Amino acid sequence: MFKELKPAFLMMVVMTVLTGVIYPGIVTAIAQTLFRDQANGSLIAVNGQTVGSRLIGQNFARAEYLHPRPSSAGAGYDPTATAGSNLGPTSAKLINGTTKIDDKKNEVVDYDGIKDRILHYCLDNGIPFTSSVPLDTFKDAKGDLDDVKLIKAFGDDKRPLIVSPQTRIPADAVTASASGLDPDISPRNAELQAARIAKARGVPVGQVQELIARHTGGRTWAVLGEPHVNVLEVNLDLDKAFPRK
Repeated sequence: MFKELKPAFLMMVVMTVLTGVIYPGIVTAIAQTLFRDQANGSLIAVNGQTVGSRLIGQNFARAEYLHPRPSSAGAGYDPTATAGSNLGPTSAKLINGTTKIDDKKNEVVDYDGIKDRILHYCLDNGIPFTSSVPLDTFKDAKGDLDDVKLIKAFGDDKRPLIVSPQTRIPADAVTASASGLDPDISPRNAELQAARIAKARGVPVGQVQELIARHTGGRTWAVLGEPHVNVLEVNLDLDKAFPRK
């Protein structure tokens, strides 16, 4: 019986050494020698401190920064909960948004929806638009737009709220990626945000546009994907070129 088990045991040892030690060792050595940055996560460091990765997006909400596309990964760009919305193009939830009752019995936004995102994108970036109903109707006691009221108005079967931008809004400005971690946005999306960033930083819009252009990458191997702008890289360069006061 030992004679029969010996070949199998030796084969197991040989294959374990080959596939579990030698092969991973060779691949790791090649990766660390030729592709060290990519193999270690394409990390970005500032003053010796890691601030992010070129491959994973982050949330930016302040006016002086380039904003990423929406994210359905956890609370937004959570790498431990990578996911898309899994909502189809005919989904009323995706288009109009939904609300829910929270633990304190208050009605809050459950999912903001594309129409609500379009409206806020226009307001944030000074893009002209028309509204079928005056927006003052949907403001709260503090004078801020109430997203719960807006979502209900967007989903009104009888008289839905219609917001029509005068400029075509890029799809990536109001839709999330399949992973929820996309670090890039389209050049058009970045271009529409340039005026807001320039105003917040007190610099000519042309300088912001030039900076964005320097960070605009083309298609991979000239045929794969689309031109793109890395949000984190632009925002780090913005702080470097035009320090916040």
